[in-house]
Amino acid sequence: GRKSRSARKRLLLPSGAERDRKREAPSCLWLVGVFSFFHSNMKYLECKSLEKFKSFLQSVDVGDYTVEGNLEAYSCKVAGADKKLSRSLDEEVASSPPSLLASSPVGPLTEAGSRRTLIYLILTLNHIYPDYDFSLLRAHNFSKETGTETVKANVDTLLLETTKAWSEENGPKVTFAETLWSVINEVISLYECDIYCYKPEYESDPFGEDGYIWSFNYFFYNKKMKRILYFSCRAKAKAYDDSDDTFDDTEDYSDRMFGEMDDI
Repeated sequence: GRKSRSARKRLLLPSGAERDRKREAPSCLWLVGVFSFFHSNMKYLECKSLEKFKSFLQSVDVGDYTVEGNLEAYSCKVAGADKKLSRSLDEEVASSPPSLLASSPVGPLTEAGSRRTLIYLILTLNHIYPDYDFSLLRAHNFSKETGTETVKANVDTLLLETTKAWSEENGPKVTFAETLWSVINEVISLYECDIYCYKPEYESDPFGEDGYIWSFNYFFYNKKMKRILYFSCRAKAKAYDDSDDTFDDTEDYSDRMFGEMDDI
């Protein structure tokens, strides 16, 4: 059955819907806004082309499931509560046992730059999912992707059905994948980025909720630009929403769905 929402660690923050209120921005003109949350001070970067994809990916009906996605970019300049949390995390990580500092997905944690990268990843998650607290995450909760093309291929494969919905809304002249990666490159200079992925381990985090048959999340971190872009999508089975009794086990539904694909 569904996991109790009371089992999750919550912060005293406004709802995600309030956070994602619409903002108007001229195309190609960057605006920097500071969220007025009790715990949020990273600077949100806004561009009209990115907002268009974010709006489209919020909920895309592709038949048997619904794709729920998010695209957000931030400046890696922390202030206020984020700055205080950054210092606390840096001290905690730096005081870890030497065996944990020698190497990690973000680099040797004996180096301030590596610890800074880890902190940016944690702060980004705290901003994207304000109902959760990720401050206890450490470097082993993330992985570094081996190459940009591998990431693009994975995203394009999982969002294949989404491209059809995009074409219906925007016409077939420019493909979904072409436009998506062009916009991301405009925002973050894609091929200059280190790319990381959060590895969910807890049932109480946003990736541990019932009813989802696949998901991905990527952090595109451009050190030179001091900017990070977060891109995630997950697919929720419609059958789960229609009747918990019909598909209590999401893995069974996933096996049926992808099993049918294998038979084609």
